[in-house]
Amino acid sequence: MGAYSVDILAVGFFILEWTVYAVTLEHTAYGRDSLSARMNVYREVWIRRLLDRETRMVDMQIMASLQNGTAFFASTSLLAVGGGLALLRSTNEALGVLRALPVDLSPSPALWEIKCVGLILIFVYAFFKFAWAYRLFNYVAILLGAMPPAQKRDTPEAEAHVIRTTRLFEAAGRHFNRGQRAFFFALGYLGWFVSPWVLFITTAAVVIVTWRRQFASNAWRAMGS
Repeated sequence: MGAYSVDILAVGFFILEWTVYAVTLEHTAYGRDSLSARMNVYREVWIRRLLDRETRMVDMQIMASLQNGTAFFASTSLLAVGGGLALLRSTNEALGVLRALPVDLSPSPALWEIKCVGLILIFVYAFFKFAWAYRLFNYVAILLGAMPPAQKRDTPEAEAHVIRTTRLFEAAGRHFNRGQRAFFFALGYLGWFVSPWVLFITTAAVVIVTWRRQFASNAWRAMGS
């Protein structure tokens, strides 16, 4: 185990950074000012304005586009899982390519296979998140279809339906964001295939880039109050 101590530390750092970032974004007061949280406000605005409209075809078309985007990412996750399995099966060929480089970066076959399995697990996680988000967007579409007519927009039933739809809408967006976050961290994880020291750098780079998009980007400032 001593020979792999740096690898263990690098993977531990990767998992810790992913966990801390996700918890901070979704379960802290600081995260309630993120770009995703600001967008949740407009999800509710959309649902309330939809309640005032008699014709809701445009709203259903927007929902269809959200579903199509989620389905695309779910399909991409499956392709990535297949690529990871192919990489796992081609251990000897991949190690032969690494040994031919001017700087020998080839790990042991067992370590290479562990790296491949880790990458596959990340994309499997992403697939489940995107697949569940797709199902939730389907449920939101059903709730939109069950929206009370505009004449009843001031009734308690309409208010309860708006809140119910908004919460489900937010859950769909949250799971979609988790799937995308897995994609981003998978790119950082690729640094481990080069070196555990590179994994430290790529993990930190992913955290910085994703944090900036959520809390310091032009989109975040545009969605401010």
